[in-house]
Amino acid sequence: MLVPGKNDKNGTRAFSDRCDGGGRFLSGPAITSDVSGSITSGTNRDQRLYREGNNGHKLRILHVIVVPMDRSHPIPIEILIVWALWDIQTIYYPLLAAVGVPVNLLTIVILSRGKCGLSKCVTRYLVAMAAADLLVVIIDLILRQIPIVYQFEFVKSIPVCNIHAVLLFAATDCSVWFTVTFTFDRFVAICCQKLKTKYCTEKTAAVVLGTVSVVSCLKNIPWYFMYTFEYWLINDPWFCIVRNGVLNSPVWGAIQFLHYFLTPGVPFVLILLLNAFTVRYILVASRARRRLRAHSSGESPRDPEMESRRKSIILLFVISGNFILLWVVFMVFSIWRPMRYLGFQSVFLPFFVRELGFMLQLLSCCTNTCIYAVTQTKFREQLKNVVKYPFTLIVKFIKW
Repeated sequence: MLVPGKNDKNGTRAFSDRCDGGGRFLSGPAITSDVSGSITSGTNRDQRLYREGNNGHKLRILHVIVVPMDRSHPIPIEILIVWALWDIQTIYYPLLAAVGVPVNLLTIVILSRGKCGLSKCVTRYLVAMAAADLLVVIIDLILRQIPIVYQFEFVKSIPVCNIHAVLLFAATDCSVWFTVTFTFDRFVAICCQKLKTKYCTEKTAAVVLGTVSVVSCLKNIPWYFMYTFEYWLINDPWFCIVRNGVLNSPVWGAIQFLHYFLTPGVPFVLILLLNAFTVRYILVASRARRRLRAHSSGESPRDPEMESRRKSIILLFVISGNFILLWVVFMVFSIWRPMRYLGFQSVFLPFFVRELGFMLQLLSCCTNTCIYAVTQTKFREQLKNVVKYPFTLIVKFIKW
């Protein structure tokens, strides 16, 4: 049974089919009525409608909240937070895109020159991570989030949404799993001295990165057949119109579960475990080495070998910590969503958790350059040279 929301002063009304006492959607289709009284119906619970109210406020039919608009029913805090995030996104996403593209390009150029004092193996991983982050910024941030925030209706006339989805999910998988492979490489380099000489090589890095890229593309091909080519322009994990019958198919549920399980579920756990093992090894090895050197020399002089590892360890931990911190909100959401589809309706997350998760996830694609600049002295020097280079050319041209 449809439960109508009360009209606001402009006549806009919202409906849901099953609501609890707090106004939360439990399941089912959504219907909106605009001022003229025309009805748009039949949307699935995961394909919400978007309308612009006469008063200028965005009105979306959410799967979490029904918004009462009259004075006798104050607007829930969840909706106020969502509106605030939407307003922030209109500035945040363009600014992030303006920063994300050049900084990732600069990182690729600087690291590719091989003058940062890093091994060729590490350089390969860092260049691959920067390239994947650049693709995510372009394909996700610029070509998905910004059109959704600004409601670029012309995008709906471009029939490539299913291809866009495959490329977007593949780029995201690469960005995440390249971080995992880098973490594993550093774990081997620090904790597995016998395996280090065979695994931590430029050739092995190229094979691993190539394999991850191919598997990521193959894994996401099913989305091409499950989506249509039409854009939906809704900020949902799927932003294309889904083919008829797909949402009620067990295949859809299985693919969705695997999608979130493999990215970011498994990488999140692997990075935490690998870093925990690395920290444990470092602590044990440091104590043993200090005791040995103190016993042999009668004092505790500086250890050149441990200091040479220090920068590599700092780089590893900062990159891993950055990933965990900025992906944790989206990780929580990705666990909750399959639980909701499996029938755990009592588990509730406010809608703004997903919006915040997207924002932090995309921020993670623009922060590695800052990490390298803070932790690597030679990278800072190369960055200064690259930034100053155009101005140097201008000065030379003027003097000439």
